[in-house]
Amino acid sequence: MKAIILAGGYGKRLRPLTTEKPKPLIEIAKKPILAIQFEWLKNHGINEVILCVGFLKEKIIEYVGNGRRFGMRVGYAVEEEPLGTGGALLNSELLLKGEDRFVVLNGDVITDLDLSRLISHFDKPIGAIALVPLRSTYGVVMINDKGEITEFKEKPILKDFWINAGVYCLNHAIFKYLPEKGDIEATAFPKLAEEKKLGAVKYATCFWRAIDVQKDIEEAEKDLSMRKSKT
Repeated sequence: MKAIILAGGYGKRLRPLTTEKPKPLIEIAKKPILAIQFEWLKNHGINEVILCVGFLKEKIIEYVGNGRRFGMRVGYAVEEEPLGTGGALLNSELLLKGEDRFVVLNGDVITDLDLSRLISHFDKPIGAIALVPLRSTYGVVMINDKGEITEFKEKPILKDFWINAGVYCLNHAIFKYLPEKGDIEATAFPKLAEEKKLGAVKYATCFWRAIDVQKDIEEAEKDLSMRKSKT
């Protein structure tokens, strides 16, 4: 099975860090996001990857090469202009010929979710999306029936709400739904949801972080350090 990493974005919200370095090469605990993703994929038996690259693509190609030093086989789907996540995936179609199923992940996600659960959950026509609980961006104040404050919770996990983890297992039928330009989240997925062609796999307790702004780097490093100390 192959994995596609969508690594072509500008990473505008991480500037100036991404002015001369593409977001997938931003370091978390002294290791580039891509290197962390390669390790995670290898742990789940995937050693063939297609990188969808655009912005500062030469930096990614120079760092990764053919993937041999990571124990991976890496190919590239290059976009000469911004295509969005949907267009970037469509641009990789020829490299996925003959693949019954494949994993897709955003190039800014680090996680330890059990990929085998997602791959095995393929009872819908197109595929399945990994979901993780929503983390509040604010601290939450808990009160009792008397209006008394009982607790302050700093950015708690909101377990009744689920968000797209940016990790998917899809089959070749997805290409009929993809735009030449545009994001898969805004084009293909809403249409597939209407047609009930996507499944969901919930991960209530996994580690998951999307690196969107500089504060995410600090919080991801803190979370990883805490998890290591517990193990």
